[in-house]
Order: sequence, then structure tokens, then C-alpha cells
Amino acid sequence: MNTLHLDQADILIDLAQQRLYLPRLNKQYQISSGKNGIGETENSGKTPRGWHKIAEKFGQDAPFNSVFIARQATGEVYNAELAAGFPQRDWILTRILWLSGLEAGFNQGEGCDTYQRYIYIHGTPDTEAMGEPLSHGCIRMRNLEVAELFDLVSEDALVYISEQTVDLETLKVPYIE
Repeated sequence: MNTLHLDQADILIDLAQQRLYLPRLNKQYQISSGKNGIGETENSGKTPRGWHKIAEKFGQDAPFNSVFIARQATGEVYNAELAAGFPQRDWILTRILWLSGLEAGFNQGEGCDTYQRYIYIHGTPDTEAMGEPLSHGCIRMRNLEVAELFDLVSEDALVYISEQTVDLETLKVPYIE
């Protein structure tokens, strides 16, 4: 892989601030990353770092709050009654952007492969907190926001996941509280 620079990222994810940025569009969103922290190891429940791309997108025509299991819409629409019936379920809702690592031996390949770990950017119940790490390694977003992101980026979009705070001044992304 050629050396990439942050200004080439279509999506920049700041794990320290729990923010996802679209630098070219001056947009940002609150996220929730891995509750177990940051790391690339398989079965760790941690959010991987480094360069990725959007490998596949799922949910194009699905209604908001559509429930997905193994990237397939179940026909269910998330609500409080469904949540009460399945309290341990890790809800993947509305849209899925499946990430694939681009750095061999770091987030691509045996024991660390982001794609094989099924790391997504996806919707989550609106009752779930944002701005704090609570996922099983994926990047969780609000349903309206993940649907907007889904429409704004293409497959093969470059994604950089940073454990360091992103310098908003360098990116020229306005900070929105």
C-alpha cells in the first residue's frame, strides 16, 4: 500500500473524542466505539486503528431501525417491545458500512483482520449512549446519522481510525457540540 496522508481520508474517526468526521463535507457525528478499548486482535471486542476502506454497504432501501443479523435484514423493526424480548442482543440497525483493513499485519491478515472480525459502522438504538465506548468493536452511530453517512460515502471510501485526538484546525472541520 502506498503511504496515505490524513487529508486523503474520506472518513476520519477520532476514538479519543468519540467523533466521526467527513473532512471534505465539514460534517461530524458522535459515535460509540469498542467498550473493550482500542486494538486489532481478533475476538478482542476492541476497535481497530489505522487505514481502512468501506468494503461493502448494506441496507440501502431498509426502513430506519431495521434489524440486521449477519448483514441480512430480519424483517424486524427495532422498538422497545423487541428490545425487551432480546435484552442481550447487540443491535445492528438501519445501515451497515463494513470495514476492511488496508495495513497488512496490522489490521489486515491473520489474527487482526478488520473485515474478518466483522467491524462495521452501523446504526444502534437511539436509547444507547453516544460519545462513550460501549460497542463490541464496531463504530455505532445514531440511525438518522448513519443513514446520512451511508448516502454520502461510496464503497471504497478511505477511512482512518485514530486513537489520537484529531486536529480540527488542520482538517478545517468546525466543531459542533
